[in-house]
Amino acid sequence: MAERGRSPLLVASLAAGLLYPLAWRLALPAAASIALKGLGVGLLALLAATRARSRDGWMLAAVMAFGALGDVLLDIRFEAGVAAFAVGHLVAIGLYWRNRRAAPTPSQIGVAAALPLFGVAMPFLLLGGGGAQFVGLTVYSLLLTLMASLAWLSRFPRYRTGVGALLFVLSDTLIAARMGPLADRAWVGYAVWFTYYAGQLLIFLGVSSTQSDDRR
Repeated sequence: MAERGRSPLLVASLAAGLLYPLAWRLALPAAASIALKGLGVGLLALLAATRARSRDGWMLAAVMAFGALGDVLLDIRFEAGVAAFAVGHLVAIGLYWRNRRAAPTPSQIGVAAALPLFGVAMPFLLLGGGGAQFVGLTVYSLLLTLMASLAWLSRFPRYRTGVGALLFVLSDTLIAARMGPLADRAWVGYAVWFTYYAGQLLIFLGVSSTQSDDRR
C-alpha cells in the first residue's frame, strides 16, 4: 500500500484538489476552471480503473468517474450535475451493500439509521417545505445519506471510507445551506470544496486499500 500511495496520479489529484479553490482568485477562463475542478476526482477515477482487478474495483472507478462528471456538469447545468452524482451514489450503494460488515455493533447501526433520517429532515430544516426544488433536494438528500449509511456499515475502513462518506454529506449540506441561511457567505464555497474533495479521497483510499482480486 505504501508503494501505491506514491502514485503520480494520486499526487496529481491532490495537487488539483488543493489548487482548484486557490485558482478562483486568478480569473481563469471558465473552461480551464471547470477542467481543473474535474481533474481532482477524475484522476482518482483513472487511478481506480488502472488498479481494478474485480467488480469492486470497477465499481469504485465508476463512483469516482460519476463524481468527476458531476463536478464538471454542476458548472454547466446544475440539474445534470446532481443527476451524475445521484448515479454515483447508486453505484456506491451497490458497492457497499456487496461489502457489508458481517456483525456491526449497535452504535454503528445507530449512526447508520440516523443518517437517512437526517437526509429527510435536512432540506426542510434549511430551506423549508414546498416547491419542486424542495422535493428534488429531499430525494437526492435521502439517496446521499443512504450511501453514507451503507458506507458506515461496510467492511471498508470506517475512518477512511465511512468518514469520507460523512464528509460528502457535510459538503452537500453546506451547498443546501448556501441556498438558504448561509447565502452570500464567502467561506462556504471553500468549505464545500474541501469537505467534498477530502471525502472522495478518503472513500477512494479506504475502498482501494481493501480490494480483493478474487471478488466477482
